[in-house]
Amino acid sequence: MKAESTRVLLIALAANVGIAIAKFAAAAVTGSSAMLTEGVHSLVDSTNQLLLLYGEKRSKRPPDEKHPAGYGRELYFWSFVVALLVFAAGAGVSVYEGIRHLRAPEPAVSPYIAYGVLLVAFLLEGGSTLAAFKSFDAARNGRSWWRALTETKDASTVIVLLENGAAMAGLVIAAVGLGLAQATGNPHWDGIASIVIGLLLGFVAIFLAREAKGLLIGEAADPALADALRCAAIRVGVMRVGELMTVHNAPDQVVAAMSIDFDNRMGAGDVERIVSEIEADVRRTLPQVVRLYIRPMEIPVPEDAGE
Repeated sequence: MKAESTRVLLIALAANVGIAIAKFAAAAVTGSSAMLTEGVHSLVDSTNQLLLLYGEKRSKRPPDEKHPAGYGRELYFWSFVVALLVFAAGAGVSVYEGIRHLRAPEPAVSPYIAYGVLLVAFLLEGGSTLAAFKSFDAARNGRSWWRALTETKDASTVIVLLENGAAMAGLVIAAVGLGLAQATGNPHWDGIASIVIGLLLGFVAIFLAREAKGLLIGEAADPALADALRCAAIRVGVMRVGELMTVHNAPDQVVAAMSIDFDNRMGAGDVERIVSEIEADVRRTLPQVVRLYIRPMEIPVPEDAGE
């Protein structure tokens, strides 16, 4: 999971750096507001990929005395920072540039250069988006796209997928705005396209911030993993599995705690042996569970027991 996520981020970073350079060059030549907005968009995306790569590297650090549960959630922190950047630097600059262009419109020069850059950028974004799409689709496990987006714990791949999707939509909007400005002779269309791109980025940023917040606070593991944990605990000497709690520390790091009702006829040595067996089985079959805490289920004592 980590290697695949890193590969997706590197592909997206390489594509966005090249695209940002081309867009800024085209904006300087054509004077297009929407093209400048798209350049800022790609620059923000490039910065976001660097932050996510940094977050992935930091999240791999082993537990220590200060952070006994590890650093896995640091990836979710940087995902939240990315959402803020998309909103402030992406959406904010886009809307500002669009309003500025509406107030002081400038006709675009050499628009065909802009069209060529937009086409190349669309193809490069498409390749990056396809890599993120394949990674995300492989982990979807038959769920609907909306459920997979809202339930996944792989923040990096989701951010790349949604950012690139918004980027491709933004390229189309920029091309339409530039085309309408050229066809009608009204440069206001270019500014309007910039504002629409900003609103699109704002929507994506709000969605990403909402998902990153939930992961940062701590979300439970998939129900299928919880069921697998319960099944791994069932064996001779275990009467039933009681409360089970799971929390994601990272996309591939789960901390779990469960209470188990052991056979009262067993001694302490047998209970310790069974706990060791359960932990070994979970390590072998569910490697994403990095910590498992087991405690005997407390049986309430009747109030009249001592009478």
